[in-house]
Amino acid sequence: MNLETVIAERKAKTIYRDGDKCVKVFNSNFSKADILNEALNQARVEDLGLNVPKILEVGAIDGRWAIVSEFIEGQTLSHLMRDDPENKDRYLEMLVDTQILIHTKRCPLLSRLKDKMNKKILQADLEPVTRYELLIRLEGLPTHDKLCHGDLCPSNILLTPQGQLYIIDWAHATQGNASADAARTFLTFNLSGDAETAGKYLDLFCQKSGTEKRYVQKWMPIVAASQSVKGNLEERDFLLRWATVADYE
Repeated sequence: MNLETVIAERKAKTIYRDGDKCVKVFNSNFSKADILNEALNQARVEDLGLNVPKILEVGAIDGRWAIVSEFIEGQTLSHLMRDDPENKDRYLEMLVDTQILIHTKRCPLLSRLKDKMNKKILQADLEPVTRYELLIRLEGLPTHDKLCHGDLCPSNILLTPQGQLYIIDWAHATQGNASADAARTFLTFNLSGDAETAGKYLDLFCQKSGTEKRYVQKWMPIVAASQSVKGNLEERDFLLRWATVADYE
């Protein structure tokens, strides 16, 4: 396998192009269970009618686990937003439309979002009282079964030269509440330092999906707490601050 052409480098993984294949190679200390779960999530989503690169192979390359999938020619929405700022709002609308389309699907074999968040909150570096309040709040929110990407940000959507949108990186996919998925995207924009786009995103998602903003906001401290378990120290501190906010206006 030819691993000379690097497409992207992300935390604990490097992504290569090998002809018509995309090869995601993980660092040697990456959890094998997480890698296999990511491949399984993507394989389960492939048949739902969304534009998702097909998994071709899972194996080891020089002692490191790798996921091989179809290579999709295109640019990420994050690159387009950066290189074509005049059309940033249009690309943001593409993201929201894609996310709402994802939420119309059902994938009953995926893990349940609320179960995953419950486990993560129990691991979060929070005061016991705060952790208890978040778990009670999580329990009181409606249990849905919509397909949730779990990390839908501009870098995980590809726009092809033909104008098709492909969704990549299904490592965090679950079935659950669409508003929790939206809260995750909102926090991702804030984590990148782009609070203005975060606000635009939230307004657009709520408008297009017919969701009350306060409903998404109820999920924000819960999602922040669950996401704080992984990531660098700066991101963890940021998310823990969001997790301790009692209410949002």
